Amino acid sequence: MKNYHIGSLITQGLKKKPSWKPAWRKAKAKPSYDVIIIGGGGHGLATAYYLAKNHGIKNVAILEKGPIGLGNTGRNTTTIRSNYFYPESVALYDLSLRLYENLSKELNFNIMFSQRGMVMVAHTPTQMEICNRIANAMVINGVDGELLSARQVMDKIPLWNKKKDARYKCHGGIMQNRGGVARHDAVAWGYARAADGFGVDIIENCMVEDFLLEAGQVKGVITSKGEIRADRIGIAAAGGTPYLVAKLGQNLPILDYALQAFVTEPIKPCLDVVVLSLGTGTYVLQSDKGEIVFGGGLDRIPTHTQRGNLPVQETVVSGLLEMFPSFGQLKLLRQWAGVVDVVPDSSPLIGPIDTPGVYINCGWGTGGFKAIPAGGWLLAHLIAKDEHHFISEPFDLNRFNTGRLIDEATGSGIAH
Repeated sequence: MKNYHIGSLITQGLKKKPSWKPAWRKAKAKPSYDVIIIGGGGHGLATAYYLAKNHGIKNVAILEKGPIGLGNTGRNTTTIRSNYFYPESVALYDLSLRLYENLSKELNFNIMFSQRGMVMVAHTPTQMEICNRIANAMVINGVDGELLSARQVMDKIPLWNKKKDARYKCHGGIMQNRGGVARHDAVAWGYARAADGFGVDIIENCMVEDFLLEAGQVKGVITSKGEIRADRIGIAAAGGTPYLVAKLGQNLPILDYALQAFVTEPIKPCLDVVVLSLGTGTYVLQSDKGEIVFGGGLDRIPTHTQRGNLPVQETVVSGLLEMFPSFGQLKLLRQWAGVVDVVPDSSPLIGPIDTPGVYINCGWGTGGFKAIPAGGWLLAHLIAKDEHHFISEPFDLNRFNTGRLIDEATGSGIAH
């Protein structure tokens, strides 16, 4: 892989017809690999990259049913944070945040990571107590967290509704200064380019239809492009993971829901931080292009379709306008939905399944994008060594047998 640098940018810019090479190859599947990764989203691409970089395993294939990065990786609102309650969650998401902080340099690809900070706003004294509890947990776990008074919150968010009759008054909040956003497409492209540079084959438009088994051990997959053999398989297919695992005779405790997001027309800079309302579940940020990007809670009807329901749209938009009345003048450019895979305790599943040689990375709910580097790092460790990293061990599927659940929805008051 040839590095991008200022010299090449100037050289190509002076040419009448720039001759940039493709960022990654259009690989054709070989008969066999050491490892197959099912899913060409952020987690799958990151897993292949870290297998090659950290463990020297480069004979790897990524199988994606469509073009890479067009699933949840390209359909989210790009928020990155680690302000969780339980130590296990904080360790996981802060690993991801630390990896994000150096990712542009590591991948030689600008992911446009902006640590603008994230403010979680409380509207009642009870919600302020939740903020106090989360802030204490963050400090104990070694993560930055700062309690803010109502005045401090409104100083950071000048457009907040300050009227006395406001439906959602501000009682204060908590800020994580290291939180922020990144360009989701760039994260996928950066990992794809870097993995390809190590010799990983990225095979697009290749749907996995079934598995090859011999004496109960996985030996490969049957795809729309034929059989491909490997003794180790990682599945990072988000909401598609339960359907693939079901072909191996095992059911995962996952339900798929639609999560909607919205983008307005671009305006001049007016919102410097990411804002999350504890009362409404609405979150909002301003993109680098000036668009107001926002979303809210799940459509609480299990589905695998990438579209949402009108009542949820109304709830999300009304929550936004109660907090930022001035946004009511903006035109909505587009609305979409992604399918999120939710586990009963609102924490992901990382680990082996009953079929030897198969490992999963799924169940991230609405937190998948922020966890891409950590998810890939930990799944790569698991596949390479056939044992958990200490950070991923609490998220093993076996926690539902032992009762050691990590109920982050209850702990931090955020259903993700």
